[in-house]
Amino acid sequence: MSKRVRTLSTCALAMLLAGCASSQTTVSPLATAQETAPAAALQSPPNLSSQAAPTAAPIKAGASAPGITRYTSDSGQLIPSILAYAHEVAQTRNIPQQRVIAILEQARHNATVVRLMTPSGTRIRRSWITYRNRFVEPIRIKKGLAFWQEHQSTLDKAFQTYGVPPSIVTAIIGVETIYGQYMGNFRVLDALATLGFSNPDTKRPERSQLFRDQLADLMLLDHQNKLDALHVEGSFAGAMGLPQFMPGSLLRYAVDGNGDGKIDLINNVDDAIMSVASFLSLHGWIGGLPVFAPVNLPAQPAALVKGGLDPSLTWETLVKQGARVKGTASTQQWQRHGLGVIDLLDEPRKLEEYRTGTPNFFAITHYNRSYFYATSVADLASALASQMGYGGPN
Repeated sequence: MSKRVRTLSTCALAMLLAGCASSQTTVSPLATAQETAPAAALQSPPNLSSQAAPTAAPIKAGASAPGITRYTSDSGQLIPSILAYAHEVAQTRNIPQQRVIAILEQARHNATVVRLMTPSGTRIRRSWITYRNRFVEPIRIKKGLAFWQEHQSTLDKAFQTYGVPPSIVTAIIGVETIYGQYMGNFRVLDALATLGFSNPDTKRPERSQLFRDQLADLMLLDHQNKLDALHVEGSFAGAMGLPQFMPGSLLRYAVDGNGDGKIDLINNVDDAIMSVASFLSLHGWIGGLPVFAPVNLPAQPAALVKGGLDPSLTWETLVKQGARVKGTASTQQWQRHGLGVIDLLDEPRKLEEYRTGTPNFFAITHYNRSYFYATSVADLASALASQMGYGGPN
């Protein structure tokens, strides 16, 4: 379960590139949703939002220049821009300055990270069918069933605590790392420093800013003795462990799943399971709702697609546009919450599919901004739940 290899982590490749479970949202290279503000406030279970640490202000010092391949001078001292970054991190994150400097002096530029994160320059045509087939497939289903059976007590505990079904948590870990099989063996310090100070995407400066902030979070975690910044490994974008949490998400959303007083997302499955459920709960998951509402949409649903990471429609609005509940069901809980129509396009095949997402669908998009990603998680969860004898992800 702890095997680490160099892998094109689904989540890491989808970074904004900020990792899967990230306090920053993500963009998929195959399918993106239009950007909006963060998700609606948590509604169920109550009072959990206080468990998340506040997001720190961005680090203003430091800059990214693709030509930089060394972060220290010949004498071993940090170059001026990174030294200024170190001073601000120490001051704003309350970390001893010498520790920050000592960590950054050990950071190394990683050419492989640059190669993997360099924009291709060509538009990739969206293919929902191809994307889905990568994740809703026999290996992940087989391993997912074994994972669920082996860790059912913890998955049930996560369900009772956060309202997130076992199938959803299992599916996310399966999509991210095939249950720990591919967690990455890049030193996270090097990956984040490379993307923070030598980011190859010069047209999106907010990406390098994001990685510099994540690097500051990594050093804060080190200062708090929650990990060793000099040795922890992860994806080429800095995501860690079974659920591929970025440092900021580990800092703010991860929880101690087995009560041993520490959080270890790489080796401790209980911590990983509970942390995934915690993340979703703190990003708007509502217990008891399906991921997709059972809705028959009107004949031309494209106009109803608003994009974003939040449900922006009401059931009443959809009804006025011709939507109807499938079957003869009476009023249901999901009709009282925001909804969003999503598009799943397959450009090579000239196909399109539309679904109606509930707040739970949009909670998953905060793990990864791609509608393809969130739908694949839901579909894998449904496949797992069906084989476990349940009717669906809830």
